[in-house]
Amino acid sequence: MATAGKMDRAGRDPRSMKITQVTVWASGSPERVEDWLASEEPLEVRCGQRSLGVTMRTPGHDDELVAGLLFTDGIISSPDQLIWARPSQKAPGSRAKQNTIIVKLPGVEIPKQRTERMYSAGSACGVCGKASIEAVRQRLPARPETTTQFDAEILCTLPDRLKTEQDLFRHTGGLHGAALFNAKGELIVLREDIGRHNAVDKVIGWAFLRKQIPLNGHLCLVSGRGGFEIVQKALMAGLPLLASVSAPSSLAVQVAREMGMSLVGFLRGKRFVIYSGEERIVSNAAASET
Repeated sequence: MATAGKMDRAGRDPRSMKITQVTVWASGSPERVEDWLASEEPLEVRCGQRSLGVTMRTPGHDDELVAGLLFTDGIISSPDQLIWARPSQKAPGSRAKQNTIIVKLPGVEIPKQRTERMYSAGSACGVCGKASIEAVRQRLPARPETTTQFDAEILCTLPDRLKTEQDLFRHTGGLHGAALFNAKGELIVLREDIGRHNAVDKVIGWAFLRKQIPLNGHLCLVSGRGGFEIVQKALMAGLPLLASVSAPSSLAVQVAREMGMSLVGFLRGKRFVIYSGEERIVSNAAASET
């Protein structure tokens, strides 16, 4: 698949951060200093003349974000269906071109409702839990595998690893992170974004483009809360375990339990809460070899 986007020497998209002048008030006096801000820009995805939706994101890894969005939303099921995703050459102005991605999806039938929005229903949309879970069930390729076990002690080490590797967050303090680990606790890939859903889509898009879906034997750790939409995306990717440093929502717990996925929340220090699938989590180092 053809992609676009140049990274700096640190592996960052130059558009992912912006520098500005701010006033810091400390020790009773103001000081004028430079500060880094996390970038937030719209990204429109178009297929031919048709708009598939607009999302606010942090520029960088746009090809992975688009692939993840299209896959987790059920529009495509194989990377072979996404011939290319590249910036528009017809949008007026360089900024508009960078923020408009054209995708080629030959033979893919796009539902009519996708003309307005790519996202699944959010927590404030009024969709009931039963309807939401049924929609997930209809799109789910398969239930997560049940053979992998995860060592509780290893799980407790992952939030610090995530924080250490969040380069953009370290500069700006304003980005969510999502990371893919294997059962041994080895970091596979990490992505950051102003939107926590986008960070997850970038991780899943990375795996999708490399034909590594389903993500058997892996877990995803997110820096924010574990909401329904993130659980839904994790299920589409075949992840047996989703962990977050904050709380899950009631619908997230419900769908995780119904679909047989392990869901961990409040993963901080030496403590976490298992909301679903506790049989996958054991307390011995041999679990990572299972």
